Amino acid sequence: MKYGYARVSTIDQDTSLQLSALKAAACDRIVQERRSAVKQRPALDALLHEIGPGDQLVIYKLDRLARSLNHLLQIIEHLRGRGAQLRSLTEPIDCGTAAGRMFLQVLGAVAEFERSLIRERCMAGQLEALKRGRQIGRPSRIPLQDRSEIVELIAAGVPHRVVADAYGISASRALALYHEATGRKRRNWGQVRTLYYDNITHTL
Repeated sequence: MKYGYARVSTIDQDTSLQLSALKAAACDRIVQERRSAVKQRPALDALLHEIGPGDQLVIYKLDRLARSLNHLLQIIEHLRGRGAQLRSLTEPIDCGTAAGRMFLQVLGAVAEFERSLIRERCMAGQLEALKRGRQIGRPSRIPLQDRSEIVELIAAGVPHRVVADAYGISASRALALYHEATGRKRRNWGQVRTLYYDNITHTL
């Protein structure tokens, strides 16, 4: 069965062009939706759950279907898992052809490249923020003064469980603070913080 999907934004009003093309493609059923590019699409979600093996989802253009490249790939993977296919009337996406499958592979490579660039930019920004002294992530719930006192008390021979009870933290947390302060256990800073502190160590 062929399912057609047409979407217009909340600003656009006319679906006649999409509907004409979908009818010419002999779609058995056509679903219309008025949603902006960034919003959820309940009609599309319902249609994707209805489509089954051997069915085909037909669209006029890719930007009428997905919110982003990643969203498009998720839809294609969902259809593949249900034994269905996606066909665009204006772009070379037809999973039933070699050219269509190659185009999907190119899209996947582009999406992966885009994710890598975004991740690299985010890490660079966080690294610069650390260099400027800004706090990254959630601040510790234990004040710096308390942490120093906890380390000093355990170093003086006070049992770490007693120290933990006095400061209202777990015994494992108190022991971890002591080990981190004495260098017996390196704290898991995450990739950005590790890069930053390693750079400091090498420049000292």
